[in-house]
Amino acid sequence: MTVNIYDDINRLENTFRNTTEFLTVEQAVTEVKNDEQALSLFKSFRDLQMNLQQKQMQGEEISGEEIEYAQKTAQLAQANPKIEKMLQAEMALSGLIEEVNRVLMKPVQSLYDGI
Repeated sequence: MTVNIYDDINRLENTFRNTTEFLTVEQAVTEVKNDEQALSLFKSFRDLQMNLQQKQMQGEEISGEEIEYAQKTAQLAQANPKIEKMLQAEMALSGLIEEVNRVLMKPVQSLYDGI
């Protein structure tokens, strides 16, 4: 019997989109998008994070000034209630994703039990 895992994954995606965690993130993102100040602040924060991450991956040194600026930008972003709510919702969603990943990996892990 052949199993089509993609049918199951597509059903899981639909279920995932209807979880409280996903719906909470979706609502929080909408609130940030609808607030020009929060959106601008979040975009700056995200762009800065991505730029620093890219530098790090390329082996470039990140200066103390860049780190300080990143910390200040992060503090400003987290001080915004809408952004903070969104970040908290994302953390809860990440927890759900980690749990799904743990469950999916059980069969693979069991293959190595006893080695």
